[in-house]
Amino acid sequence: MINKIYADYAWEQAAALLAIDSPSGFTARASAWVKESFEKLGYSAAITTKGGVLVDLGGEGDGLMLAAHADTLGGMVAQIKGDGRLKLTNLGGMRPENAETENVRVYTRDGKVIEGTCQLCNASVHVNGDYSSAKRSWDTVEIVLDEDVTSAADTRKLGIEVGDLVCFDPRTRRTASGYLKSRFLDDKLSVGILLGLAKYLADNGITPTRKTWLHITVYEEVGHGCAGSLPAGVTEAISVDMGCVGDGLQCTEKQVSICAKDSGGPYNYEVVGKLIAAAKKMEADYAVDVYPHYGSDVEAALSAGADIRHGLIGPGVYASHGYERSHIEGVYNTLKVLCGYLEV
Repeated sequence: MINKIYADYAWEQAAALLAIDSPSGFTARASAWVKESFEKLGYSAAITTKGGVLVDLGGEGDGLMLAAHADTLGGMVAQIKGDGRLKLTNLGGMRPENAETENVRVYTRDGKVIEGTCQLCNASVHVNGDYSSAKRSWDTVEIVLDEDVTSAADTRKLGIEVGDLVCFDPRTRRTASGYLKSRFLDDKLSVGILLGLAKYLADNGITPTRKTWLHITVYEEVGHGCAGSLPAGVTEAISVDMGCVGDGLQCTEKQVSICAKDSGGPYNYEVVGKLIAAAKKMEADYAVDVYPHYGSDVEAALSAGADIRHGLIGPGVYASHGYERSHIEGVYNTLKVLCGYLEV
């Protein structure tokens, strides 16, 4: 049975990755870190043309691919306003309602990083009588730069231009009770989990009983992360992503979630059954759920024409696409299911 120390290791790696800004399309530093992290464990890893990371865990026979993603939600400068503030367009499902009051970093093309805050336009409650009723949208929130700018020309002198990336502070922390809180646990927490799995295999000299690949994708949040770079011989693919927690669902942050169906349709019946059997075998605390608003990397692979069986699991995550929360027990239960599925 895999030891819980690997769950702690998984969180440590996830926290380190969470400190690297990587919204979709701006992931080179994160991919380099992921590649190096797997190589330090002794595995062969390569960055794909698209920017993801493929890791070979060894083994023989019908191929299995486990996919997680290192890209996150974020923003891009859509307009430099006359007063020097920035209008954003979102990357992925970033929502203005929970972006408001968050600290941000603006990355310029010449390598500068400039801080600011996402605020409602006219954000002072003592001035704006419509503060509470104002609809939050990307037209009504803006980036207020922490620089002395009062015009578009002032902002451009800083090197900021339309198309620059805006990254939101993740505010990562682990509580004494084991809760894990951060933006972008979706899906850097599961990248950490795959690192934990790889370390467990390496520490114990275990080679998977079947050919096993890991694919850390970098465009999942915009829909095409796993729509390429599928290694030859892969017949099954499992997304290791966040498990949904919310009204009408069974899963909690302390469990591993096994998805039977999401908005893209049902997952492969046999694969879901094998995941449930693996959870039972490993005595993992799990829940089976149907996600009402969700799409995964392995569905992107299917849409691109891959002939594979597919599944989806992940640690329970509450407040998805906002300030997210999971638990170290959810990480551990996910590792248990992966070990049970791989029979290691």
